Amino acid sequence: QVQLVESGGASVQAGGSLRLTCTASGSISIFDAMVWYRQAPGKQRESVALITGASDGTHIKYDDSVKGRFTISRDNDKNALYLQMDSLKPEDTGVYICGGGRNLGALVSGRGSWGQGTQVTVST
Repeated sequence: QVQLVESGGASVQAGGSLRLTCTASGSISIFDAMVWYRQAPGKQRESVALITGASDGTHIKYDDSVKGRFTISRDNDKNALYLQMDSLKPEDTGVYICGGGRNLGALVSGRGSWGQGTQVTVST
């Protein structure tokens, strides 16, 4: 199984920016679907950004709470997934986890690969 490791999390003030990176131990070309999840203490894990269809055009979907502020992208040559976060708000606080699946069905059914997560804290 390909291992995924997130980095770039930090504590920042509202309005600031962060760039999260998810680096794979092998080629991410096997992942047609990749995602950034956010897990806040006591809350259900939620998808904040999804990128699919790398083999036939790129499709991207953002949660309404981050649309216009976050940008998801991937670089297959560097085996990396990125999340650029701008205009950060306190409600963006949580552990950000990257995931990859052979396709969307594999990803949502838990048959993909996952990272350990990186903490993002946004203060007023």
